[in-house]
Amino acid sequence: MIPVVADGCPLVFAHRGGGAEVAENSMAAFDRMRSIGVRHIETDVHVTADGRVVVHHDDSIDRTYDGYGRVEDLTWDELVTMRNAAGERMPLLEEVFEAYPDLWFNIDAKSDAVVEPLLATLERCQAFDRVMLASFSERRLQRIRRMAAGKVSTSLGMSAVARLVLAAQTATNAGSWHVPGPRQGVRAVQVPHYQGPIRVVDRRFIATAHALGLAVHVWTINEPAEMIELIEMGVDGIVTDRPTMMRELLIARGQWRELPAPNAR
Repeated sequence: MIPVVADGCPLVFAHRGGGAEVAENSMAAFDRMRSIGVRHIETDVHVTADGRVVVHHDDSIDRTYDGYGRVEDLTWDELVTMRNAAGERMPLLEEVFEAYPDLWFNIDAKSDAVVEPLLATLERCQAFDRVMLASFSERRLQRIRRMAAGKVSTSLGMSAVARLVLAAQTATNAGSWHVPGPRQGVRAVQVPHYQGPIRVVDRRFIATAHALGLAVHVWTINEPAEMIELIEMGVDGIVTDRPTMMRELLIARGQWRELPAPNAR
């Protein structure tokens, strides 16, 4: 099962594979993370017009590839001809699982349409234990949990996060706010440090999440001072575009730990 905590050593999640260092969501990025021992990859998936699950963040390919259009409107045969800044084509999720059996993946399901083919890919690749699934849509996450029937870990949906924040602020039991936990397949809460002017993550929030059995992962943090603040607060993981820098920071603090690979557990 994918590790969500690491015994006092905060997990480093490479956001889109470390998008500030290498072309985001690319095999080159995943290669780079593997080479420095960062084993948790935060990534995203969409489904093509002909049902292939691809690793990509935006709804359209315009920003990151030398083509135009929405992923869901393009076939795999059309997408395969396009290249990103690293000169690579868009990866299929199944190719990523095959190429990186030693990495863990935190996968954001970017649409309702991708849910069924995503779960089918996890089944076919026997990858349920290697991933945590996430989404901004509470309804989508509920559907994933229902369809996966306990086989996959998920993070907390946004409406449940809001209830967890209220539980922390009012010092009440999160269960009374109907916040799901490990029994429902939820193993982590993944949130921003701040939402606009509102602070989400503080010691009360972390304690409330931990009391429910949830790890706390914070996104997307790219400044060393903020990383240190969150680490000293007791978060379990940080999602960053700059994983190399965070790794060096943790080494300097004596808090770097390279996790075992999925196939070594």
